[in-house]
Amino acid sequence: MNVFAELYDAINSIEVNTAGSVFKLVLSMLLGSVIGYERKRKGQSAGVRTFSLIAMGASLAMILSIYVPQEYMGLKNGDPGRIAAQVISGVGFLGAGAIIQMKGSVRGLTTAAGIWMVATLGMAVGVGMYFISVCATALILFILVQLERFENIVSHGSASRIIRIKTGDILHEIDDYKEVLSRHHISLSNFYVEYDYEASETRLNLVVLVRERTNYISLFEEFSKLHPTKAITLANQLSV
Repeated sequence: MNVFAELYDAINSIEVNTAGSVFKLVLSMLLGSVIGYERKRKGQSAGVRTFSLIAMGASLAMILSIYVPQEYMGLKNGDPGRIAAQVISGVGFLGAGAIIQMKGSVRGLTTAAGIWMVATLGMAVGVGMYFISVCATALILFILVQLERFENIVSHGSASRIIRIKTGDILHEIDDYKEVLSRHHISLSNFYVEYDYEASETRLNLVVLVRERTNYISLFEEFSKLHPTKAITLANQLSV
């Protein structure tokens, strides 16, 4: 019984010790891996290992920032603020690496925000805020999972896409395409038209907002029946 009491005291001590440090590293690893698993499940490049390492690294940075003043300067509470500030600014580099930018499309912002949050989560574990860290992890998962479902329900569209259509005649109006989009609950935000009178072709770029479960096969099949169609493609950016 005394062993567990001593272990509990070591874990909750404001002074850096081996048992408390190991516990902090393990806890930050577990909390980071839970969030990383959710990101990997969504197909993001940053997953379990990345988030676990970020959380552990931030936690270890806080442990070091407390340990060094305690050990060499005799300061009981240490000076965690200095290294913490560097962790917050430095983790922005990793967040920027998670963002993929293309013409007309930016992906990875949520993962970048998650990386920043996991770094602060690791620092919270490093200073002994265990209950707050677990609560923060639960809130992060709530935001990533539940609020995404809420966004998909209330928002008119969940992602911006460009549907490129090449027809074998000259189009003077696109009302029939708008009707097909409406039946599939797709919002048309803008469109661009290019005419090739010599080849009697129309290149149509439809900028739309689509839901995650949009049936593109059925949509394109209906498009192909409206006019003589040579090609239909889906893209994240406009053609140049």
